[in-house]
Amino acid sequence: MLHRRAGQLLIERTKQIRRGLTETPLIPLADEQCDIVTKLEFCNPAGSTKDRSALWILEQAIGRGEITPDTTVVESSSGNFALALAFYCRMLGIPFVPVIDPNCNEVTEAQLRLLCQRVEKVSVRDGAGSYLKTRLSRVQELLVALDSAYWPNQYANPDARDAHYRFTAGELITQAGPLDYLFVGVGTGGTIAGLSHRVKETYPACVIVAVDTEGSVIFGGPPKKRRIPGIGSSIVPPLCEQALIDQVEIVSEVRAVEACADLVAKYGLYAGGSTGSAYAAVQDHFVRHRPGAHRPRVAFLAADRGHAYAQTVYDPAWVEQLRAEAVQPAGVEALAVN
Repeated sequence: MLHRRAGQLLIERTKQIRRGLTETPLIPLADEQCDIVTKLEFCNPAGSTKDRSALWILEQAIGRGEITPDTTVVESSSGNFALALAFYCRMLGIPFVPVIDPNCNEVTEAQLRLLCQRVEKVSVRDGAGSYLKTRLSRVQELLVALDSAYWPNQYANPDARDAHYRFTAGELITQAGPLDYLFVGVGTGGTIAGLSHRVKETYPACVIVAVDTEGSVIFGGPPKKRRIPGIGSSIVPPLCEQALIDQVEIVSEVRAVEACADLVAKYGLYAGGSTGSAYAAVQDHFVRHRPGAHRPRVAFLAADRGHAYAQTVYDPAWVEQLRAEAVQPAGVEALAVN
């Protein structure tokens, strides 16, 4: 009886949190060729678009009885999803163990260690030169070792897709009106899977552009070392395969850093690396494909703030090192999706 009561209290607590959330803002960015709007997902309580999937996954798992007050949540994350889970698990009184790697920003890692009693950090690169597979292996070990554990599995959990279908896309459609283009950074695939289906239902002619980074294997590119977290992957996420994608833009990390600087200089928008990648993709796409008489309506997400990237993306010394390590010239390539 006490266990059932505790479960009911947990369900009610998630409902209380959900009722307290508000929409994230949509702001216009002045541009000569396009009507560009960006949705400020960094205004979510935990600071990123990952709030959407983290809370919805927890809500649904609690409702199904997969998470109880005795459950420990365990997840692999490059940063933002771990922060979101840490925030909501702390509010719900649920233990959370994030599995991170050396690419996790120092600020993010410090915050996780404040919010979580236990943080697992892997240090061995996988066969693709990344840490993802190593992190996932450690997650599996923890699931066996812990008495009662739940793995959100953000790369394959349909609740991650549904969160963006319900909330992120629902808000965007209401706020932005008819869209001609939507540019979405791709990592786990949940954001673009949910957004693309909902936006296509409302605006079938909208061109969905997936934005990836050089060194990611999601769209068939060769794997290589990546420095900026939050975009790209060393595996092909199952959720990404469910997305309705018309075009793909591959952005170098150097180009993403340049775009972050442009966003600050032009608009005062201090955002993270994946946002810079998305903005670079928008700008470079319309350099190659200049609009005609019709000014296209274009949207992208500002996925998180730039504070966690102060010592990387916004540090001149780090940027110079990134340029020196770049194997190929900075730029953006376009791929057609069949």
